[in-house]
Amino acid sequence: MSDEVLLERRGAALWITINRADKRNAINDGVVRGIRDGLRQAHADSAVRAVVLTGAGEKAFCAGGDLQPGKSFTFDFSQPNGAYADLLREAQNATLPLIARINGTCMAGGMGLVCMTDFAVAADHALFGLPEVKVGVFPMQVMSLLQDLVPRRIVREWALTGEPFSAQEAQSAGLVNHVVPTAELDAKTQWLIDRIVDKSPTAIRRGKYAMRAIADMGFDQAIAYTESQIALLAMTEDAREGLAAFNEKRKPTWTGR
Repeated sequence: MSDEVLLERRGAALWITINRADKRNAINDGVVRGIRDGLRQAHADSAVRAVVLTGAGEKAFCAGGDLQPGKSFTFDFSQPNGAYADLLREAQNATLPLIARINGTCMAGGMGLVCMTDFAVAADHALFGLPEVKVGVFPMQVMSLLQDLVPRRIVREWALTGEPFSAQEAQSAGLVNHVVPTAELDAKTQWLIDRIVDKSPTAIRRGKYAMRAIADMGFDQAIAYTESQIALLAMTEDAREGLAAFNEKRKPTWTGR
C-alpha cells in the first residue's frame, strides 16, 4: 500500500482518503489501486459496516485524472479492461454502503468516484464539473454511472459545455444527497454513518446485491427475483432477531448472519 491512499478504521466505518493534496488528489495508478485495496479490505472485515471515500485537505476531493505526461492517459490496448473502469465495476458490486465525503473540488474522474458511491455529502464550497472537452477528451467512463443518477439534459449540459457547477446545483440534480458548511462536513458524514450501522448488515448486504441485480430487469423479471429474495431474507438470523426485537419492544442485536 502506498501513501497515496490512506486507510483508517473509525468505529464501524473504513475511511479511504486520497492523499495527494498537493496534486488536488488527482487519480493515478496508485490511487486506483489504493481505493480498490480499501474496498476489498472493508468487505473482508465483518466489523466494517460502511465505507467513506474522501480526499486529503479542504481544497479538493478529487480533480480527476493526473494530467502530467505518463501519469493518467496511458492505456495498454492489449488489455480489455482499464484500471479505473475496473474500480467502477468493483464499487458497483460492493455490498457495503459507500459514502462520498466531498471536501472540495470534484472534477472529471472525481465525478466518477462520487457516482460509484451510494451517498454523497458535500461541503458547500465544493465545485463540480466535467471539463474533459476542454482538453480534447470526454467523460466516457463517468457517463456509465452518471446517466442513471442525473436527468439526461443536465448530464448533456455538464458534459458538452465542460463548465463547473456548485454543490447546490449538484444536490438539485440528484448527484449529492446533502450540502453543509465545511465545518459541519464531518458531523454530517458521521450522522449518515450512524443511520446505517444500527441497521441489519444482512438486510443491507442482500439489499444492495438485489438492487444491483434488478437494475436492468423489466418489472416481470424484477418482481419474480425479488419475491424469492424476500423469502430468503426471512430465513436469516437478522430477520428473526429484528422481528423478535420489534415484538419485544427492544433494540435488535444484529449478528450479520
